[in-house]
Amino acid sequence: MPAPLPTIVPDQLCVGLYVHLDLSWWEHDFAFSNFKIKDQAQIRALRALNLKQLRYDPARSDSTPLPLVDTATAPAVEEAPLDPETQARQERAQKLRHLRSRLAEVDRRFIEASQRIKALNQTLRSRPEDAMRQAGAIVGEMVETLLGAPGVVLHGITGKAAEDSYFHALNVTVLSLLLGRQLGLDSEACHSLGLGALLHDIGKLEVPSKVLLKPEPLTRPEQQLLQMHTDFGLRMGHKLMLDDEVLRIIHEHHEHCDGSGYPRGLREAGIARLSRLVAITNHFDGLCNPLDPRQALSAHEALALMFKQQSERFDEVALKAFIRVMGIYPPGSLVQLEDERYALVLGINPTQALKPTLILYDADVPKQEALIVDLTQEPKLAIDRSLRPSQLPLEVLEYLSPRRNLSYHIEPSDKRG
Repeated sequence: MPAPLPTIVPDQLCVGLYVHLDLSWWEHDFAFSNFKIKDQAQIRALRALNLKQLRYDPARSDSTPLPLVDTATAPAVEEAPLDPETQARQERAQKLRHLRSRLAEVDRRFIEASQRIKALNQTLRSRPEDAMRQAGAIVGEMVETLLGAPGVVLHGITGKAAEDSYFHALNVTVLSLLLGRQLGLDSEACHSLGLGALLHDIGKLEVPSKVLLKPEPLTRPEQQLLQMHTDFGLRMGHKLMLDDEVLRIIHEHHEHCDGSGYPRGLREAGIARLSRLVAITNHFDGLCNPLDPRQALSAHEALALMFKQQSERFDEVALKAFIRVMGIYPPGSLVQLEDERYALVLGINPTQALKPTLILYDADVPKQEALIVDLTQEPKLAIDRSLRPSQLPLEVLEYLSPRRNLSYHIEPSDKRG
């Protein structure tokens, strides 16, 4: 077993030392967690981490640590002030470090919530009372977050660590509650909306997986069986003694205002208010996260399709409110600015849909120091258009690193860094 590596304090750092950072990837801006120090800029960045000590590998180092100085007797040495460019780079790196840390926490909460939904579904039949308590707790926490803060930020996050069938339910719940808040629903209505959104597909537990997961187009009988999940869900909801508004969401989330939906072909007046909201968010997530990823639309494309070509299917007021919630360029969107620079949308405040926070591509700025721009603070900058990943040069795509799945979670806006 190899001997543990010796430790040094930040004051002993020098060029040529091979150091190990015992930190998570989002807690620092270096490409790797162990590397050989090559210049003074890296030393300054390491000291800015405010670590008490670091490990270093003598065998892989080209130099030895600086001797410790007795600060009690050593004369004070004033550090030369940083030049404006270096100071700006350090400030950008610090801002990005805070952002990564915050988004990592949002990711963690999303994955935790998706795992709770997985457990809920696994106990729905065997321990229905426990499952309903868990569902109520999940929704209650989301409603408290939404209604307890003056504003929220919607983040696009990675869903790769969560099972597909569970992050769909979570996406629809998050987006439905955001839409309900935008429309001014009270806490009680939001709770019913969230519970219905969370359980909207419980009827699919009665549909064979070979139908649910079939990548090829379904046959007519298979399509009819899949559509029966709304009736299966209604039956299960009655057994769970869910209230009427939640039952209607489960039964009506595929109904369309123009009468083209199922299972009963209802028109707008016959569809419950909360059901009309979940119909929008469920359809949107289906466009962005279809079973076949090759058919996926960007969030921007999905919103455009729903508004321009499918608007008659949806409640007009609710659809316009949903677009305000998502922003014209939702989180995770790749965009090009009017000055032709490329950027990735990191988060949006629903009150200023055209002014999201972006990470900008700049070939002259290292990825770990990438420029982060809040368009609410930059009146001269504006987005020109949304792009698909295939429309970006490879080096831009690698730099911006768009997240693979379109999944969403919320954070109170007063926590933004």
